[in-house]
Amino acid sequence: MRVDLPTAGFTLEIERVLGNARAGWLHTPRGSIPLPVFMPVGTQGTVKAMTPGELEAAPLDARIILGNTYHLYLRPGLEIIGAAGGLHRFAGWDRPILTDSGGFQVFSLAGINKIDDDGVTFQSHIDGSRHRLTPEVSLHIQGVLGSDIAMAFDQCPPGDAPPPVQERALARTTAWAARSAAVARPPGQALFGIVQGGVDLERRARHAEAIVPIGFDGHAIGGLSVGEPIADMYRVLDGFAHTLPADRPRYLMGVGTPADLEHGVMAGVDMFDCVMPTRNARNGNLFTSEGRVVITNAKHKVDFGPLDPDCPCTTCTRHSKAYLRHLHVAKEILAARLATLHNLTFYARHMRRLRERILSEGRPV
Repeated sequence: MRVDLPTAGFTLEIERVLGNARAGWLHTPRGSIPLPVFMPVGTQGTVKAMTPGELEAAPLDARIILGNTYHLYLRPGLEIIGAAGGLHRFAGWDRPILTDSGGFQVFSLAGINKIDDDGVTFQSHIDGSRHRLTPEVSLHIQGVLGSDIAMAFDQCPPGDAPPPVQERALARTTAWAARSAAVARPPGQALFGIVQGGVDLERRARHAEAIVPIGFDGHAIGGLSVGEPIADMYRVLDGFAHTLPADRPRYLMGVGTPADLEHGVMAGVDMFDCVMPTRNARNGNLFTSEGRVVITNAKHKVDFGPLDPDCPCTTCTRHSKAYLRHLHVAKEILAARLATLHNLTFYARHMRRLRERILSEGRPV
């Protein structure tokens, strides 16, 4: 199946399916992205501890990264990024970028925001200055950033929010989705809508019925991994992800562990992002083929073997657990860099293995 998406230059190609799982490509003007894919998070125009060249190099080979609308708007600001010619030039990254809408960050600022049906007034976490974010403002910011994929502005309620709060968030997100879609975007910028609804499958389905007809290039599942039990997240993915339109990319926002990614892929999700591999790396928590490694544990002090004998990244082929532990304990900058390189490589290879399984065992579309 090969489908041209509404935005010129974007094509979804699904080659094979295995149950609900899909393998294929998302072709964009700045390059093709293999699906399923994990997208490293570059909150402030950088994937923490990594250079663009390291992200692009094999075996990591990141094809797309994220930027954060809220953080980049506050610092360094639109004037500087606009003068640089957009986020790609500013950050020295030539491959695709997806930017979130800023909604999640704004709504997480409990106590320093005010939400109404038009948008959100919030205080900067940097200097306390007051700002206003609406669908139109969010899309304007993303237009200046020049991302390849922009996200519609939405309201993400907490995972344990009661039904009235969920319903209010759904109504606002639907209205804001239509307003987001009405904003003129720079050529070559696709727009994804976001489906909310918490852990209620009926609410999810009802919201998708309102969001899909707006005509987005792709659809995201928002409002999961925000405090609800993992079992509930998996139940929603199993019952809902595959019901989103097959002719559009499906994106699960902010999830998760390698097990979460595998569950999401088998449920029908194509795209993922999460700060877990980079954040855990900086805290000395590393993913390996033999299980998680807490590098600060004393047992690694004289372990001169590789972190993961199955991993081809530089961290594993050149350095020992003992050396990595020493760097972390000594608070050397290299500790974060080597750990991040490994964790992102682990995630990239994990997604490639899932993709290869679908291609080898699945049926053609």
